[in-house]
Amino acid sequence: MKRYLISTVVILAVLVTAWTAFGQREGRTRQRQQFEGMRQRFENMSEEEREKFRAEMRERRERFQDMSEEEKEEFRAEMRRRMGPMPPRLGREEQLKAIEVIQEQAAKLKASMEAARRPEGRRRPQKPSEEEIAKLRERFAKASKQRQNAIKAIEEQLAKLKGPTPPRAEPQESVRELLAIRQLALKEKAEGTAKRLARLIARYQRGPQRESGRRPRGPGREREPGQRPQGPERPPRERPARSRRDVEGAAAVSSKKAPALRLTSFCGKTVNLSDYRGKIVVLEWLNFECPFVKYHYEKTNTMIDLANKYKDENVVWLAVNSTSHTTPEANNDFAKKHKLPYLILDDRSGKVGRAYDAKTTPHMYVINTRGNVLYAGAIDNSPMGKKKEGVINYVDRALAELTAGKPVSTRNTKPYGCSVKYPR
Repeated sequence: MKRYLISTVVILAVLVTAWTAFGQREGRTRQRQQFEGMRQRFENMSEEEREKFRAEMRERRERFQDMSEEEKEEFRAEMRRRMGPMPPRLGREEQLKAIEVIQEQAAKLKASMEAARRPEGRRRPQKPSEEEIAKLRERFAKASKQRQNAIKAIEEQLAKLKGPTPPRAEPQESVRELLAIRQLALKEKAEGTAKRLARLIARYQRGPQRESGRRPRGPGREREPGQRPQGPERPPRERPARSRRDVEGAAAVSSKKAPALRLTSFCGKTVNLSDYRGKIVVLEWLNFECPFVKYHYEKTNTMIDLANKYKDENVVWLAVNSTSHTTPEANNDFAKKHKLPYLILDDRSGKVGRAYDAKTTPHMYVINTRGNVLYAGAIDNSPMGKKKEGVINYVDRALAELTAGKPVSTRNTKPYGCSVKYPR
């Protein structure tokens, strides 16, 4: 009994001091989540995408001002469909009325508990009659029903004050993307990668069930997406050895994060790798005094041809010069002489080169749209053009695979060329 009384007093004290917060907390939470999602998407945009987004917002504001009232209402309805309905809020009068109902039900709850209590000073009869037992049972049953009704009414009013909890958005977009990748893996007969993706898809789809208290499946008990259970679960089978292609395909999903890069080009433009999020970036470590680099610019034009080949395929090419004794004038003259379609970045301090562990010139890196290094090594397998047959341009192949939505088949090779002349 004391426990019920204490709970009632605590509930009333909390409601009196904080009643304005109950109807607004969920709305603020949802607004905060929407704002964080929009801010995150904006941060992941490139400068060009941000400017396009700002221009679109300005155009929408101007168009909204010229709308009629009917058109404005249609626009608001469309935004509500996109963003999801905001949880309704109780007004001041409704909240006060809900609190009054809670106070009335709390008084009834206290009265029912008092009615069920035996009067003080009265001793229990040694042997009550059948009539007395029936009356006691009736009184206790009535008090119990009153308590239950009062508690239910209080819970209903508290739920009304708190407001509805916004439904949890299911990761349907992520599931669709993973299913598309899995179909591609099956088409290329990368069975190991397809099975890993199937388990990941199943985990996404089981997310809401886990939150509701459902026991997750143990290792080896995952099913293919859409597969129906048939009979009891079988013990996990021994996994077959994974092929090299499977390993490389899986590594493409979770590869090494590219170190930060913020440098100024020798012509004065500041470049930040994070600005190219959503694009494929090629980094070429350059020293135009090196014979291996000269070959690719004076004999075969390898780098410029590749940069031009993929410039319309969402690929950005950047050259990085970590040679400590180089000068801005020499780099600008080199860029002008060869009409470079990309910038040469000034890393004479060697900070970025050491972060990437660049060892030679040229040393090539291919970074995917998520900022992960998917290839690092030589430009090809024919230093100075010594190999006449079976020449493989690793960067060209990696870019062709990435732009086609395929996993990179070769992720690491041994770079060749002159050593990077870092400052001592």
